[in-house]
Amino acid sequence: MLKNLYALFLGLFLAVFIGVGIATFYLAPTPPEYPTVLSRPTPSNPDKQFDEETRLSQEKFDVDQKAFQQVESRYNRNVSTIVIAFAVLFLAISLIFEAKIAIIADGLLLGGIFTLLYGIMRGFMTDQMTYRFIVTTVGLIVALILGYIKFAHQPTGSTGATTRRRS
Repeated sequence: MLKNLYALFLGLFLAVFIGVGIATFYLAPTPPEYPTVLSRPTPSNPDKQFDEETRLSQEKFDVDQKAFQQVESRYNRNVSTIVIAFAVLFLAISLIFEAKIAIIADGLLLGGIFTLLYGIMRGFMTDQMTYRFIVTTVGLIVALILGYIKFAHQPTGSTGATTRRRS
């Protein structure tokens, strides 16, 4: 039981490590600041009716916000790609070291899965449906291959399975 908890902890910590690392070294774009003239009524404009200054502030904010959304979508796509690459790397390492250090390999496996899920979520934060489909497809393929290698494909003789005699 303690080994399972350790593997779970290692997996979660690995996913958090990747998320914090990316947030630290690949900074997110900064959203535009909402104009103060639009956020509070002024004595000359108690009902927030649009005068020329307010209208221009709103238009500029709308343009800035739209540009930010495009930059943020591109940023999320890049983060998703980076995270998925790390996830696949962790999954491959876990399969390579499975026989030598099983508990670490299980933690890396869980970390790879959690990281893959994080990458897929970031992929869904883009505005491109094609990219979302690609990310989902990659996740599905990785899960199928991983399941086959880890659970269905058992090398002969390594799990105590009986081998067939040749006739």
